[in-house]
Amino acid sequence: MSAQSLEPAMVCRLREIYDDAVAERLARDIRLLAERFRGAAETSASLGRLDQGDVLLITYADTLLEPGAPPLEVLHRFYHEYLRGVFTLVHILPFHPYSSDDGFSVIDYYRVRDDLGDWENIAALASECRIMADAVINHMSSESVWFREFLANNADYSAFFYEASPQDDLSTVVRPRTSPLLTRFSDVNGNDRHVWTTFSADQVDLNFRNPKVLLAVIEVLFFLISRGARLLRLDAVTFLWKAPGTSCANLHETHLLIKVMRAAVLMLRDDVVVITETNVPHRENIAYFGNGHDEAHMVYNFALPPLLAHSFITGNSRRLRHWARTLSLPSKEVCFLNFSASHDGVGVRPVEEILDGNQIQGLVDAAETAGGRVSSRTLGDGREHPYELNCTFLDLISVAGDDVETLAQRFVASQAIVLAMPGVPAIYIQSLLGTRNDLERMRQTGRARSINRSKHDYAAITARLRQRDGLEGRVFDRLTGLIRTRQAQAAFDPHAGFKVLDAGDNVFAMVRGNLANLANSAEATVCCIVSLVNEPATVTVSQQHAGINLLDGKPVPAGQHTLAPYQILWLQPQPSMPETT
Repeated sequence: MSAQSLEPAMVCRLREIYDDAVAERLARDIRLLAERFRGAAETSASLGRLDQGDVLLITYADTLLEPGAPPLEVLHRFYHEYLRGVFTLVHILPFHPYSSDDGFSVIDYYRVRDDLGDWENIAALASECRIMADAVINHMSSESVWFREFLANNADYSAFFYEASPQDDLSTVVRPRTSPLLTRFSDVNGNDRHVWTTFSADQVDLNFRNPKVLLAVIEVLFFLISRGARLLRLDAVTFLWKAPGTSCANLHETHLLIKVMRAAVLMLRDDVVVITETNVPHRENIAYFGNGHDEAHMVYNFALPPLLAHSFITGNSRRLRHWARTLSLPSKEVCFLNFSASHDGVGVRPVEEILDGNQIQGLVDAAETAGGRVSSRTLGDGREHPYELNCTFLDLISVAGDDVETLAQRFVASQAIVLAMPGVPAIYIQSLLGTRNDLERMRQTGRARSINRSKHDYAAITARLRQRDGLEGRVFDRLTGLIRTRQAQAAFDPHAGFKVLDAGDNVFAMVRGNLANLANSAEATVCCIVSLVNEPATVTVSQQHAGINLLDGKPVPAGQHTLAPYQILWLQPQPSMPETT
C-alpha cells in the first residue's frame, strides 16, 4: 500500500486524539516523513511472514565479552558460530547511550553506545537474521537532549514531557513501581516542574498530548527500520496516555496511538512486525491485538512464564491447561510471543486474575528460596503487592539438592512447552546458556534484576558449552536440538491450530497443527506431551495421536505409557501404528 492511500485511515484515528486540523496536518507530516526515509529503509527485499522456522533470541549487546573486541562484534561471532540456522530473529536489548535501568533510560535514540560498537555492527548481524530493536517510547532519560531543552524552555520542546501538580488526585493511577509518580525538576528560570516518572526519577515520561511528540517518536521508529530493524518492540506502552482521575493504564488513546504507529510503519515497509510489551493482566494484554488487523502484530504472552513456573513448582498443570484453552486470536495476522524468561523478572501481575493469592505466594516463596528477590508495586490504597520475581527461570523451578541432570531435564522440559505453544517462541540468552542466579552481580549493582543479567567471558562460556556433561552444555545442546526439530514441522507454524488435551495433572499435553485436516494427512499435527514431575508419570496416548517421537525416532503406539521424569514426547501421528498390549 502507498503512504498516500493509508493517510485517510490514519487521519480518522488521529481525530480521536487531536482536533481535526492537527490530525490532518500530523497525518501529512507522517506521510512526508515516510517518503524521506523510504530510500534508506528499502535496503532489502520484503521478507515473508514468520513461520515455524522462526525463533527469537533475547540478549543484551554486551552479554558476551572479549577483551579488545566490540561486544556487538562478539555477539555476531557467537551467532555465526553457534546459532545460525537455530535462531532467525535476534532481539538486541537497548543499545543506545543511557543513564540508568540497563539501557531503558535512553539518552539518544540515534546513536549506538560507543562501548558496544556501531551501526555497521548492527547491519552486519541484520544481514544474517531479522533484528528486533527496542523503541523505548513511554519515557526517556532525564539526561537526554530532549529533556534538557524542555527544562531550558526551548519552544521546540515545550510540553514534550508530561507534567502534573502534586495536589492532583493521582490515587487511581496504576503503578508498576513503589517510587514516587512525580519528580521535581528545576527549569532554567528556577521554576519547579513536576514531571511524571512512571518507572524512576531518571525516566521522564513523554507527553503524547503534544502531537510533536508523536511525530518525533514515529521518526525514531522510521530511523530504527532504516538501520535494519524488522521487528519493533514498543516498550512499556501500557502507560503512554496520561489522564489524572483514571488508571492511566491501557487507555483508549493508548490503543489509538499504537494503531497510528502501526499504520505509519506500514507506510514505510510491509514486513515490519510491531510488538507491544504490556506487563498487565492477560485480559488487558490481549486487547493490544486490536481487531487483528490494526494494532500489534504480536503481544508478549506474559501469563505464560508464571503459569509455567507454577506448573513445574507444584507438578500440576490444571491452571496452565485451563488458561491455555482460553487462548484465541482475532485474525491470522497476529500471534503471541511465547517465553519463560527475559531480561526482566517473571511478572506476577498477568496472572492476578488466574492464580489465587496462595498460588502467587507459592511463586514468591519459590523465588526467595532460590535466592532471588521479589519486586513490588504500590496499589491505590498504598499497599505493596508482588509485581515481579527476580530469579533465573532455571533456578525458580529448581529444587534444593537437584543434580545437574535433573536441573537440565526439568528446565528443558519447561522450554519444550514454550516451543510448542501457538505463536513465535523466544529464548533469553541466559536460559540458552544455562545461567544460574548471579547473586554477586546483584550485590554489586544493588538492583534485583541484575540477578538474571550476567556478563560472560566469551572464551569461558563457549568452553563450558562444549562440555557436554556440564549444565551449560546439556541445556544448550538440548534446547538447540528441540528448536531444530520444531523448525522442520509445519504443525508448529505460529498461526497453526492447537488443542489442549486432558492427559492428567502431572503432564501438559497439546496438539498443534492442521486439526481440521487430521484425517487426510498423517503429518498434519504434532502431539506434545511433557512430564512436570521428577517421578514416573502415566499417560494414555490415543490412536489418533500415536506415532513417532520426533525427538528420538522411537515409535509410541496407542495405549498407556509411563513417562520418565520430565520426559518430552513430540509425536507425529502414524494412524496405522498398532496399540500396545
